[in-house]
Amino acid sequence: MASPVAAQDFSALARLDVAQSGAVDRMRSTTVELFLSQPVPYRVFTLDDPRRLVVDFKEVDFRNVDVSTFTRSDWITDARFGGLRPGWSRMILDLAEPVRVDQAGMAANTIDGTAQIDVVLRSSSADDFAAAAGAPDDPDWAFLAAADPVAPVVKGEDDPLVIVIDPGHGGIDPGAGYGDVHEAEVVLVLALELAAALGRIEGVQPAVTRLDDTFVPLQERMTLARGSGADLFISLHADALSGEQATGAAIYTLTDQAESEASLRMVERHERSDLLAGVDLSGQADEVATVLQDLVRVETAAASDRFAEQLVIAMGDTGAVMNSNPRRQAALAVLNAADFPSVLIEVGFLSNDEDRARLTTPQGRAPIIAAVTLAVGRWAIEEEALKPLIRQ
Repeated sequence: MASPVAAQDFSALARLDVAQSGAVDRMRSTTVELFLSQPVPYRVFTLDDPRRLVVDFKEVDFRNVDVSTFTRSDWITDARFGGLRPGWSRMILDLAEPVRVDQAGMAANTIDGTAQIDVVLRSSSADDFAAAAGAPDDPDWAFLAAADPVAPVVKGEDDPLVIVIDPGHGGIDPGAGYGDVHEAEVVLVLALELAAALGRIEGVQPAVTRLDDTFVPLQERMTLARGSGADLFISLHADALSGEQATGAAIYTLTDQAESEASLRMVERHERSDLLAGVDLSGQADEVATVLQDLVRVETAAASDRFAEQLVIAMGDTGAVMNSNPRRQAALAVLNAADFPSVLIEVGFLSNDEDRARLTTPQGRAPIIAAVTLAVGRWAIEEEALKPLIRQ
């Protein structure tokens, strides 16, 4: 299944009652019970290879959910929760064996306005599971399938600030590793926690480029960000070196030389309709497409640098451990997009014992998350103040 850009208003009206919700094994069945503060539209389906149960919702806040309340079922091995599109969220339950959705229903409490969703699972054969797998062909939900990268993104004055978080690697590309700790897993957890934190800032809309251990090609990450109307793109990575000396976070932006070459590379490798948000350059010569990107990049590159500087300051304020050289520039392909500011955060080094311990615990990740949210707020204020000075 394609990995759509995932966004969710984490201050959503519907909240999950984490104390009551979970999975319960019964004789010959398992029931996934979700207690919500109010009724919401939802849908349930399964996906194969690997086997998963997927539940999509409108506006559900999954903060503080305890994964173990779902994995206590013999049929469920793992659980993930995150954003899907603006105002929509998704729950994914990894399945130990093939099952079928025997029943799925929502009951609303007329007294207190709460709601309960029950999904009853029963054993199935591998062939039957595979035949039933896939999202329902429902036109009312078709908009969740993927972002439209070509459609113009028209942002109004009151539209939220869209922060796209890109956890690096995933799927067949696990990234750096040290023992049983892999970069793709570490940055995914960090990305989802960061999205939750950013969603609590009024006027900010977080989005993530992948919700699970899925490989998303670089070009698709750019397309997803562009289709969501990204105002800022933050790529998360965690390297590992042969020695243990390197430690702490560093923030990268594109080098001046790389900026001059990036537009040409984008013209060579991307569809012309997917180079600038809302601008279809199909049929235009290389020179025209390159020049237009360069003009846009004058402003977005400067905005990238301003966010990077704010982030270095914020990390100092929150006590996040930084590298001795925290502000860097490099020719990184993930930063090549011309139409939105972008930075890459090397959040630490898995090869360093202290960094690895920090990145694999919620307490250790907290200062990084606090720094990014603080920097986003300060950067947004700075960009708003600069608007009258920026060429329209």
